[in-house]
Amino acid sequence: MPRRSSSQHHHRNHSNRPREVAPLRWAAGLSLGHAGRQVRLGPIAFWIIVGTLAIMAMWTIATATYFAFRDDVLTRLIARQAEMQFGYEDRIAELRIQVDRFSSRQLLDQEQYEQKLDQILRRQAALESRASALNGLGDITGTIRQPARGSRPGEARTIPLNPPNDKRALAIPADRATIDPRTSILAKGAGGIGGVIVRLQASLDRLEQRQAAMVNSIADTYDSKARRMRGVLIELGLDKGATSEGAGAIGGPFIPASVPKDAMGFEQQLHRIQIARAQITRLTRTLGSVPVRKPIDGELGLQSGFGVRIDPFLGAPAMHTGLDLHGETGDPVRATADGTVAAAGWSGGYGRVVDIDHHNGLSTRYGHLSSIDVRVGQTVKTGQIVGKVGSTGRSTGPHLHYETRLRGEAVDPQKFLRAGQRLDGSF
Repeated sequence: MPRRSSSQHHHRNHSNRPREVAPLRWAAGLSLGHAGRQVRLGPIAFWIIVGTLAIMAMWTIATATYFAFRDDVLTRLIARQAEMQFGYEDRIAELRIQVDRFSSRQLLDQEQYEQKLDQILRRQAALESRASALNGLGDITGTIRQPARGSRPGEARTIPLNPPNDKRALAIPADRATIDPRTSILAKGAGGIGGVIVRLQASLDRLEQRQAAMVNSIADTYDSKARRMRGVLIELGLDKGATSEGAGAIGGPFIPASVPKDAMGFEQQLHRIQIARAQITRLTRTLGSVPVRKPIDGELGLQSGFGVRIDPFLGAPAMHTGLDLHGETGDPVRATADGTVAAAGWSGGYGRVVDIDHHNGLSTRYGHLSSIDVRVGQTVKTGQIVGKVGSTGRSTGPHLHYETRLRGEAVDPQKFLRAGQRLDGSF
């Protein structure tokens, strides 16, 4: 074989070696070379490419992670949302319970206030009714005893009683009676509504105490007056149960008067007053026909009393059946009680005389009159003029001869006149 030359051999060796890729070279940029081609990149372009690749890689990782864990994330978000919703609902329910509890407490307090106000209104109506009942008791003569403010129980002071048509003593004041507590609770004051209710109750308590003191005083006054009138009738020897014939026609079925068992103290005292008042009315009617008034106006000048005396004409002891009362001729002579004229004219030593029948066995005689102003059968009232003072008949001068007779027998008129002084103001 022919021997090859060294130059050829060397060329083959070089031609058979694989070509090496030119390494990256940094000069003014980045050069990439492959198969004899080179691409040169600047620093900005390089970093843009690197950043873009990094962003794409991160986006790819995030997308893969999202799709891989999407269900778990959604589940956690829904659970969190549900937990927050349940928490809010529980809080709202708790607040609603508190609001309901507060509203219930307000309603309960309002109901209690309404009940208290209703009680106050009922008490006020009852006190007004009591005031009307007290005002309807009629005229009460004299004075009553009412506890003084600040005095101890049992002490009393005497005050004059207002006229029966003056309702200020027993009536509820206008500023209290016309105010509705339901509107007054809106007024400002210490303690709010509760304080106003307490003040209203205290005011009604004071008014009730005054009414109780008033009714007790009236009851005591009526009882005292009835006892005094009964005592006078007993002292005069008269039947306190008898009634005057001129009292008018009365009657009706007997229905016992009673007070309910559950009646309060005021109602019991009012029942007591009504009974005493009925008794006083009957006693007053009886005393209306009892000759206890004065037959002559002014002070009585007694010239000769009842009983044995020396006769002014004969000088011998004689029975004087009446009173000789001083008077001037023409002075009016008045009937000492209601009655009917039984005699009117001349009667012996009496001269001109008037006899009045007062019923129940009582009669009076007015003698030595200068004139007579009534006629037989005429009904006369207490204080009515029946004649004038004179000196007719067996008389030594102008005076009134006044007699009182019980069942036809002459009795001392001074006993009746003294009883009239005791009863002064009781009619």
